[in-house]
Amino acid sequence: MQGNLPPEAQEKIEDLQDLQETAQQVAAQKQQAETTLSESRAALDQLEDVDEATTMYREVGELMVETTYDEAVEALEEKVDSLEIRVETLNKQEERVQQQFEKLQGELQQMLGGGPSGPQGPQGPGMGGPGGD
Repeated sequence: MQGNLPPEAQEKIEDLQDLQETAQQVAAQKQQAETTLSESRAALDQLEDVDEATTMYREVGELMVETTYDEAVEALEEKVDSLEIRVETLNKQEERVQQQFEKLQGELQQMLGGGPSGPQGPQGPGMGGPGGD
């Protein structure tokens, strides 16, 4: 199908495909950040029920290192704050990609001489006009 399209249209289709891939990557990153954020908030909530004198540990690479209650709370709060910013940034990026996609899609439809719907094949619009005998 793409072989019959003008080079400009082919380029726009490739751009649309690139944007679609970018949108999928952003969505996956956002999902991961939201999951981690949810887990971090749950851990922070669980700390409220823990006695501050309890011996606590945190992961450092492959090791478990002893930490204090206050250090654990501070680290989790920083992680939650950072993840909230990350999710918000990804939301904005997702919106920008969607807007770019819609703009390119509209440009491609105009370029192909069609509206937002309808067939654009051999029997579609563009094959002669009204009274075009």
